[in-house]
Order: sequence, then C-alpha cells, then structure tokens
Amino acid sequence: MTFNHFIDGQWQPADSQQSFVTINPATEQPIQSVAAGNSVDIDKAVKAARKAFDHGPWPRLSGKQRGAYLRKIADLINQRLDELARLEVTDNGKPFPEAKWDIEDTAGCFEFYAALAEQMDEQDSETIDLGEPAFTSKAIKEPVGVAGAIIPWNFPMLMAAWKVAPALAAGCTMVLKPSEVTPLTAIALAEIVEQAELPAGVLNIVTGTGPEAGQPLAEHPDVDKMAFTGSVPTGSRIMSMAANQVKNISLELGGKSPLIIFADTDIEQAVEWIMFGIFWNQGQVCSATSRVLVEESLYPQLLERLTEEAKKITIGEGNESGVLLGPLVNEAQYQKVMAAIERGQGEGAKLVCGGGRPEHLHQGYYVEPTIFTEVPEDSWIWQEEIFGPVVCVKSFTSEEQAVQLANDSRFGLAGAVMSNDLQRCDRVACALRAGIIWINCSQPTFVQAPWGGYKQSGIGRELGHWGLNNYLETKQITSYDPQQRWGWYIK
Repeated sequence: MTFNHFIDGQWQPADSQQSFVTINPATEQPIQSVAAGNSVDIDKAVKAARKAFDHGPWPRLSGKQRGAYLRKIADLINQRLDELARLEVTDNGKPFPEAKWDIEDTAGCFEFYAALAEQMDEQDSETIDLGEPAFTSKAIKEPVGVAGAIIPWNFPMLMAAWKVAPALAAGCTMVLKPSEVTPLTAIALAEIVEQAELPAGVLNIVTGTGPEAGQPLAEHPDVDKMAFTGSVPTGSRIMSMAANQVKNISLELGGKSPLIIFADTDIEQAVEWIMFGIFWNQGQVCSATSRVLVEESLYPQLLERLTEEAKKITIGEGNESGVLLGPLVNEAQYQKVMAAIERGQGEGAKLVCGGGRPEHLHQGYYVEPTIFTEVPEDSWIWQEEIFGPVVCVKSFTSEEQAVQLANDSRFGLAGAVMSNDLQRCDRVACALRAGIIWINCSQPTFVQAPWGGYKQSGIGRELGHWGLNNYLETKQITSYDPQQRWGWYIK
C-alpha cells in the first residue's frame, strides 16, 4: 500500500505513479511507501487551493466558523495523541515522551489559532483619523490568498501546525509539502482534516522531494505566499524564486545559538539547561544552544559536571522506557554529524566526550552526546550549524567578551544567558543580536510568543498574533463625503 497525496479533499496517487519509502532511523528498516509528487501534482494542488480561495466558502466564513473547524482538528489530534506520537517516533526517531509533547503542542497550536480566528470578527477593521472631515478611512485585514508551506523533518507534525493553523485561521487556503524524510504525520493530518470535514481544497498535502515538489511549489505563480522552515541554502533559493514574482515570504532558517553562563549560576541548573539545550531531540533543533560560553572561574568545574552527566544519558530506540536520546533522523544526517565531529578534531578542537556510535547499538543512526572544548573561534564547528548532539564549550573573562563571542555569527535565531544577577541577564539579553532570548533556561517555546531570527536565521515571525499576521494583508478603504464639497477643481 502507498500513501497518496491529499488534493481537493480527495486521496490521489502521484501523477508519475512513483513512490518512495520512509525508513525507521532506529532499525534502518522500511516503514511505508509514499507517493512521490512532482510539478504536475503540485499544480493540481495549487489549482484546488486557488479554486477554494477564489470561489469556495472558506475565506468568506466568519472567524468564529473557521475557529470551530480548528477546534475540531485539535480535538481529533488529542483523540489520537499516543498513536500520533508513536508514529512520530517511528518516522523521526525521537524519544516517545518528546514526541507526545510535540503532538500535545500541535493540538494546542490549533486551539490557540482557533481563538485568534474568533477574535477576528471583533477586530476586523481599524478606523484611521485623517484630520480631514471630507474623508473617512479604515484599515481592514484580509487573507493573503493561497499559501505554500514547506516544513522540515525535526518536528514534523508540530511544524505543520505552526503554518497550517494560522493560515487557516486567517482565511487562506494552503498547499503543504512535508519533508520526504518524515511525511507520515502530515498524512495523518490530512486524515484528520478530512474527518473534520474541512471544505475541499482548503488544505492540500503533497509528498515528495524538494527538487521535484518543493521547487515547483515555491515557483508556482498562483501561490501568493510561501512559508519555509529549513536550511539557509534552501531558504536562500526560495527567497530568490519568490523575488522573481515579488512574492510574500516568511523564512525560519538555521542557528548557532549561544548560551552564556556567568559564575554566579547554580552549576546543577547550568548543566541541566546545557543538556536540554543541545541533546533534546538529538540536537536536531534550529535554536539549539550549541555554543556554550562559561565564565572562566566556573569553567573547569562546570565542564567536569557536564561531561559526567552527558555520559549517563540513556541512548536507544525512542519507544523504550527511560530513553532520552534517540537516533538521528536518517543516514544522511548521521554522516553529516560524524563528518562534522571529524572536522572539529582536525581543526584542533579537543574532544572530551562522545564522538562516536554507542558500543551497545549495532544498527540505527545513533551518535553519542559529544562535547568539544578549546574550539578555535574561526573553526567550522564553532561557526556552522551541526544539527546533532554536539556542543562546543568555551570560557570567557568579561561580560563584554561573552557578548562579543555570542554575536560573532552569521546566525541570529536564539540565545540564552544564565546568572543570579537579573539586571545583568536583562542587559545581556538586550545586547544579543537574536530573535529569541532565554534567561536562566534554554529552549522553552510557547505558541503565544513570537518565533523567528535576525541575520541569516530568517525573515518574519511565527507563532502568537505575529504568526497570524503572516497570512494577512492590510487594505486601506477611504471614503469621500460629497456633501463636504471638497476638491481641487469643483467650484
């Protein structure tokens, strides 16, 4: 059996009749055959979304009506919570508790945007004071139109929700292309929206590779807005494609986020947040705090404790009880991370922990928690995103040096600072050139707060009302009162 595309409310095979197989990263064994989409499938999906937007009911429903659909989708996700989490473990490799957390957040995302959709009925226009009695003016929000979304493999269903939920809340229709590495929960989302009786064409899901399906989606002239989460090189290509059509885009790209730890920080808290910041989801997190800067007087003791605890992390298949670190998502990512570790050693960094495959695991794409010290500031592993359980630790002597080292990056997605001096934390948080800053923690993410980066980490913001605004256009409507007899020609 092959899982097909979901287009115009129907399950449709690939135009080419071709398929690809997803692989369980823990066992290296096939899971499921999935339709391999191409430009013909994308064109069908975009035309369905275009028809649903231009002629269907969706953008003409009230916000309250759209919110009811989103709440139903959230309810259906919650009803399948454990099943979807197990599917995510099988497809992605992450430990079950993390997968369950992701699916809970997925349902929560739909619930949040259901509430914002309902509020749109009360906030549909803003009166503008023109200071001219002959004219009245208002600004209204309207859906941008047909949205295309391309999502990554590290948080498959949650990343889908981050784009689908606000787009639908705004009144847009959408074509979603999940990563070909982890498409299974996106297919499950199609089953859920079908069960929720979402109008045909409002959400279309096409599976396939970036070159065969993603590029045609980004280039399609009937797509009004593109939303992408993934690597900087791919984001740059999508930005270039969008520029040819002056198309609305939002990009959430890579990161090399710093975590600054001052000497007055509790060492056990510091170790806990370092490990969560880089080993959660096997380090396959765009905002992972992969550069740790520790004040010199605390550095030796903290490094010793971090190394001790990193060696204790339970590694194994994600459905096994107590596992905190699963396999990387696929062989290609495993090879990239292992090559980065080898490169780091070649550049003169000191490997103090990990760096290889756990001895007790003979299959699956596993990498031990890995710690580097004495990392040159111009080295590849200090400057570039590894996207694996690899952390670089470096000492600093002053607040100014710490901020300088933290900001010396082409990325600016996230950053963190830990200290008992909250005034210093606030000062450093304001000095860091990044879109997301955590104080005395790392990685907590809330649907209510904006998410996005500076510099090469992206354009625009997701989540909160900022995420909804990604899918809205602002229209000015100005009226003239003929009784006022205003004009440059009328006598």
